Amino acid sequence: MNYFSSDFKLGILGGGQLGKMLLFDTRKFDIQTYVLDPSDEAPSKIACNKFFQGDLMDYQTVYNFGKQVDVLTFEIELVNLEALTQLENEGLKVYPSPKTLKGIQNKGIQKQFYADNNIPTAPFERFENLDNLKSKINDLKLPFVWKCTEFGYDGNGVKVIRQVSDLDSLPNVECIAETMIPFKNELAVIVCRNPSGEIKTYPVVEMEFHPEANQVEYVICPARIDEKVAEKARAIALNVSEKFNHVGLLAVEMFQTNDDEILVNEVAPRPHNSGHYSIEASYTSQFENHLRAILDLPLGNTDSKVAGIMVNLVGAEGFSGDVVYENIETILGWNGVTPHIYGKKQTRPFRKMGHVTIVNEDMAEARRIAEEVKNTIRVISGQ
Repeated sequence: MNYFSSDFKLGILGGGQLGKMLLFDTRKFDIQTYVLDPSDEAPSKIACNKFFQGDLMDYQTVYNFGKQVDVLTFEIELVNLEALTQLENEGLKVYPSPKTLKGIQNKGIQKQFYADNNIPTAPFERFENLDNLKSKINDLKLPFVWKCTEFGYDGNGVKVIRQVSDLDSLPNVECIAETMIPFKNELAVIVCRNPSGEIKTYPVVEMEFHPEANQVEYVICPARIDEKVAEKARAIALNVSEKFNHVGLLAVEMFQTNDDEILVNEVAPRPHNSGHYSIEASYTSQFENHLRAILDLPLGNTDSKVAGIMVNLVGAEGFSGDVVYENIETILGWNGVTPHIYGKKQTRPFRKMGHVTIVNEDMAEARRIAEEVKNTIRVISGQ
């Protein structure tokens, strides 16, 4: 099929920042794009050929959208599975497939998948709802990690339970209780695979999290870990990819335990926060490789050209309203520093508003500059 400067139409479910960054590469290749998103102010709206406003969880909306395109992908997992399945049954290429998404969308099913396929993961127990968990609280060892199985994102839907009273503010929904594992690093590996079976992994990255918001603050590539641990992480990520049989990108988040074991935490079947550094630091960005993969084109080189660190830009505490990026001119004057602004007009505390990539041949220097960036730029609201 001729994708370039043609009548071919790529559909993207979700018009957030991931879609916006993916659209940079569709525009580079002159590929027509249709985007569906609930918000009329979605970041992707300015970059696609046609924008449709609609509910991603509504069967008819997703089905009607899919009938207008030649290949369908998504940048968010919370989409109507039944519509995707019907579209696929009618011959539409949907990547990643609804079957892959079904095994990932619900965290309880996802965790059970790891257990069934002998993929190393933290011990867990599934509960129908919070009341069910509370009735068995005496069987659980504190502390543990509570996770709702659906609709969680960016630290929402996850809480460390240190005492029984910590459960009081949680919603009465399906959930899992996960054993709290002592670990020294949170790692991630992005795997890229096309329908022909070509598969590549990006280098292992290390993630540093905000202690309160449970959001990634820094992504560091390559991870500052022993090479044998990195090889083990990439091998496990490849195994996870093979078991899910996905097409496109699969971001595999992992824990490196204190004795250097690797445990899979969770996966995302799409471009991911842990791969944003690749736009500046890699030979081929995660977004271009997702595009190559779903169109069954040869995959690009996933190696890094230089050390890269990503700093998340999130709304500062105490500010809500029309966004202002304070001191952005200052960091634009620094070598190797590239800000990405997502296009969200309204800020609120801890909302993801953008990111900054720092590239440098010296990892220690890149990390120093990243800290300076973090302490200089602030996402606040206008008066």
